[in-house]
Amino acid sequence: MSSSPRPATQRRRVHSPPSAVAYLSAVITLLVLIAAAFSRVFAPRFPHRPATSGCRPDGEGSWSIGVYLGDSPFSLKPIEHWGISDDRGAAWPVANPAVTCADVSEAGFPSSFVANPFLFLQLWLGPCLDGCEAKFPQGDAIYMFFETKNPITSQGDIAAAVSKDAGVTWQQLGVVLDEEWHLSYPYVFRYNNKIYMMPESSKKGDLRLYCALDFPLKWKLEKVLMEKPLVDSVIINFRGSYWLLGSDISSYGAKQNGELNIWYSNSPLAPWNPHRHNPIRNMDSRSSFRNGGRPFIYDGNLYRVGKQGISGHSIKVFKVEILTANEYREVEVPFVIDKPLKEQNAWNGARSHHFDVQQLQSGQLWIGVMDGDRVPSRDSVHRLTVGYMFYGVTLLLVLILGGLTGAVKCMLPLRWCLPQTEKHGDLFHAEQKFFLHYKLRSLVSSLNKFGFLLGGRINYRTWKGQVYIAVVILILIFLTCVGTHYIYGGNGAEEPYPIKGKYSQFTLLTMTYDARLWNLKMFVDHYSKCASVREILVVWNKGQPPVQNELKSSVPIRVRIETKNTLNNRFKIDEEIKTRAVMELDDDIMMACDDLERGFKVWREHPDRIVGYYPRLADTAPLKYRNERYARRQGGYNMILTGAAFMDHNLAFKRYWSNKAEVGRNIVDSFFNCEDILLNFLFMNGSSTSTVEYVKPAWAIDMSKFSGVAISRNTQAHYHVRSKCVAKFSEFYGNLTAKRFFSSRGDDWDV
Repeated sequence: MSSSPRPATQRRRVHSPPSAVAYLSAVITLLVLIAAAFSRVFAPRFPHRPATSGCRPDGEGSWSIGVYLGDSPFSLKPIEHWGISDDRGAAWPVANPAVTCADVSEAGFPSSFVANPFLFLQLWLGPCLDGCEAKFPQGDAIYMFFETKNPITSQGDIAAAVSKDAGVTWQQLGVVLDEEWHLSYPYVFRYNNKIYMMPESSKKGDLRLYCALDFPLKWKLEKVLMEKPLVDSVIINFRGSYWLLGSDISSYGAKQNGELNIWYSNSPLAPWNPHRHNPIRNMDSRSSFRNGGRPFIYDGNLYRVGKQGISGHSIKVFKVEILTANEYREVEVPFVIDKPLKEQNAWNGARSHHFDVQQLQSGQLWIGVMDGDRVPSRDSVHRLTVGYMFYGVTLLLVLILGGLTGAVKCMLPLRWCLPQTEKHGDLFHAEQKFFLHYKLRSLVSSLNKFGFLLGGRINYRTWKGQVYIAVVILILIFLTCVGTHYIYGGNGAEEPYPIKGKYSQFTLLTMTYDARLWNLKMFVDHYSKCASVREILVVWNKGQPPVQNELKSSVPIRVRIETKNTLNNRFKIDEEIKTRAVMELDDDIMMACDDLERGFKVWREHPDRIVGYYPRLADTAPLKYRNERYARRQGGYNMILTGAAFMDHNLAFKRYWSNKAEVGRNIVDSFFNCEDILLNFLFMNGSSTSTVEYVKPAWAIDMSKFSGVAISRNTQAHYHVRSKCVAKFSEFYGNLTAKRFFSSRGDDWDV
């Protein structure tokens, strides 16, 4: 006897889709959890990086300041070009940026960025600092005044720093001028044996002049020069007259156009007369660029520094041909300063908007300072806008999916569109409102028809419906992650790590041959964008070497062609290497630039060690060469593979090519293997303390598995050969197993 059918209401309850509230709650909760997990793991990409107290780049950018030296204002090179070292800052060589918001914050003054630097030279009678270079004259006390933005008050203050070694190192003096309004562009000059500062105070609506009471720390207001909101103003003494150049932003559109205005006087303290042709136009009738720094005189000619764009994109230099009370004419001249091609990984990769240059007292060198930012103007606003757009698309897709499955009823009540009753005396307005309500009602009806057609198109109980839903959910997850990346992922920069406020650079060295050219191209393109890479040296062991344009590099690249195919070439002494640190890296290893920067920081703290990313352990009797997994289980390591390791090339290469290491080099040639093990033995033999340091990378990919040109395809045979090497090297260079190191950076050895 058949059972009676279930009631229709019960059948509908079984097959009905989830309620709108349950559906939206479940989907949104899932996406929020995914966004939280993604932001924790990937955004910011490098959560291990310690934040410097008070140094928080904001919507205006992450500005910092670099130092340049040269024989003239038109031949300046960044400070790293000169190879100046600073042992106290573990910088070999010192590299830009020279002053950052972190430096000011660590001096006790919270800062979001530093910008608009001006130099002031004063004879210093103190002794030469330790480590002074003869070619960089001592005796010039160089003061730098710059804007620092206070993240607490969100306004600019004027800070100062001093250098007594030609700009190599800077001592922070803190904030020297703080008003209740925004200050920037601290132009400092000397007049009648007094030192004056004329900062921008356009927020106050005037231009003010301050006089130093206790230079450089204490200033008092001397007078208000103009009751105009001038920006980017400078005063110069040229051909017997004083000239004030600035931009008046009081008129509509003047700030956007950056129009230049000129006034003249017989004294900086006297009344100022406007130029006849204010605002100044160039010969092609375009507005002149706003000032971007101090005008300078070179070979008897006056040059004006301008900037392109309000927030600055590049620096322009103009030669002033005519400057009189009735006429002004300037022409742009070529001006190029070496700029890294590393995009956001370079401290000034996106823009610069200020440049100041002075001739040192010796008369032999010029020193320049320039600010720079790694991200474009309003980058944070752009990222927020794009991120919330992705979130909006995600929410819309959630509603559409709900409508397709029937969980959300896409119907708008028509009562929202009913017109309100109007008085008979306001018939015209009543007709207008009725017409608007009619149009709105038509729109809502059309949307309801679309929602009716959309509703229930996907049956979530069928396998096809489940596939559709799974695809849409994957799209939702993807959109959520992209939006989260834009909002919480930062600017994408993999910045270098300073030590005692100093940055440095290293040489990247790789050894390869013709069959691995595909690996090399990716290697160069990727690693040349890392912030601290100075140069890439390719040791070419065999085959036809690449031509220069085959390798796309953001830094200089040098190919050293060897006559003999031997692994010993990896550590050959090379006098052309310009940095103390060398990063030996196999061309088939790909890792994040941030991992290289972390390893470089660890090496700068321990420059006498081999610092690398692949630990190994040699132990037991007879000796065996063990992999990283075994080392983890044993809780220690005593070797670092030099296929990815930092070292002092002067120390390491000389040890490798010493007479003591000749037997070891012959063993390397006989096995065509083990050159990295030999170097570990030589370091161990030359020190009684720790000689290697392990840094765990966030991720690393062996590209040889994709290219099919791996050197060691048979892992078991490879390890057998290396075990033989360990045994032989122990006979000549001591017992490596006596040392085992447990410390590591970024890893606690948990297994």
